[in-house]
Amino acid sequence: MTRTDFQPSRRSDVAPFIAMDVLAEAAKLEAAGRRIIHMEVGQPSAPAPSAALAAARAALDNGRLGYTEALGIAPLRQALAGHYKRTYGVDVPVGRIMATTGSSAGFNLAFLSAFDPGDRVVLTAPGYPAYRNILKALGLVPVEIEVGAETRWSLTPDLLDKAQADGPVKGVLVASPANPTGTMMTAEALEDLVRYCDDAGIWFISDEIYHGLDYADGQKTALETSQNVIIINSFSKYYCMTGWRIGWMVLPKQLVRPTERIAQSLYISPPELSQIAATAALGSVQELEAVKAVYAANRDLLLGGLPGIGLDRLLPVDGAFYIYADISRFSTDSLAFARQMLHEAGVAATPGVDFDPVHGHDYLRFSFAGAHDDMKEALGRLAEFLS
Repeated sequence: MTRTDFQPSRRSDVAPFIAMDVLAEAAKLEAAGRRIIHMEVGQPSAPAPSAALAAARAALDNGRLGYTEALGIAPLRQALAGHYKRTYGVDVPVGRIMATTGSSAGFNLAFLSAFDPGDRVVLTAPGYPAYRNILKALGLVPVEIEVGAETRWSLTPDLLDKAQADGPVKGVLVASPANPTGTMMTAEALEDLVRYCDDAGIWFISDEIYHGLDYADGQKTALETSQNVIIINSFSKYYCMTGWRIGWMVLPKQLVRPTERIAQSLYISPPELSQIAATAALGSVQELEAVKAVYAANRDLLLGGLPGIGLDRLLPVDGAFYIYADISRFSTDSLAFARQMLHEAGVAATPGVDFDPVHGHDYLRFSFAGAHDDMKEALGRLAEFLS
């Protein structure tokens, strides 16, 4: 007799990450011989910086790689402190910097160290789907607030006031530049929101993984306003190191030891090889700015070309490498539309319902992190598909 009471946990019942499902379907078509242009995932097409690769090779030649302290190796943390001083003029003590196994581990650690089960955490919609999925899996309550053109697609203190009326908010998570939109908060809007959270005793988590990828020289770190914020960043985007799974956090002093204790049990430490490579990557600005120039050219190409083929309702693209396009004149089912586009045009994009379960059926996210020639080809294919 087969038992039927071995069931998955209720906490595991989270929505799929649709971008990864699209990637898997695209891979099947490629395996069958189709040429697919990938605009579904936010993954740089460039390799890791040459200095990072050289440092990794040298570490491999030396033989032994092992555990490191849970906070990360000292050279990486020291280099990150220097990065904040050079880039933002902010002094960050090395003791408040923690290396993580990608930004994904950073979110897990932040949620576990700052919140208790049942706490309400505000997110924006549209927004990165893994935020809400991780929060739900950890027994927290994601509170998604719709943002729109009237606030330049940004969260405001007024919107937070309204959310507080429904119950106390313990945390706010904001990304600038944002995923899926690429839109950035103005310096004033970011400062106002951080100060609101400081005054209200609300943890402010700043997702800054697209820092470096701005096209108007307007990026600000939340650390410029408060030392109570939790910063999460990654080497995946600007530094082109997605597969290395290495990121970092800047923590308020009172969260350093709690977060370290949790990390010791969950991860032991980030991969030493990736930490060594990441340390070298921080000095590769000239090489990485050349990669960013390709993104900027791709952005100009698509912003100039998409309106001419019917995709003329686009959110502000201030940074990152995404365009969030309104497709409602063609379809109000972004999931079906993205699948049709993949199979007929050979262009993979992510349905907006991944980022906004309510209004995302009217949107697609296009990543322009690929090669410039691929973006040109994609624009031609989309023109034919939409005609």
